Amino acid sequence: MRINCPCCGERGSDEFLYYGDATVRRPDPDQPSALEDFTRYVYARRNPRGPHRELWYHAAGCHSWLVIERNTQTHAITSVEFAKDVAAAQSAQAGRSA
Repeated sequence: MRINCPCCGERGSDEFLYYGDATVRRPDPDQPSALEDFTRYVYARRNPRGPHRELWYHAAGCHSWLVIERNTQTHAITSVEFAKDVAAAQSAQAGRSA
């Protein structure tokens, strides 16, 4: 599998470390259901079939955190974004909806 890093260009996946599902959100520890929420957050994970957003780290390159959309059946990558840009867009979206 080849990953097109926004900084370094196309590289082999052996340069990257997979860190899991990029769609999960850390629960609010101040909620009354925090224990149950954190238990689900840590232990209950989906194993999706098809398109999925994943968090990767370019360990042997620029050390960037990336959000990669990849088809788990074919390994075809449809998008690669800096994780910081994804987080900024999500924060801006949350600010507009508040």
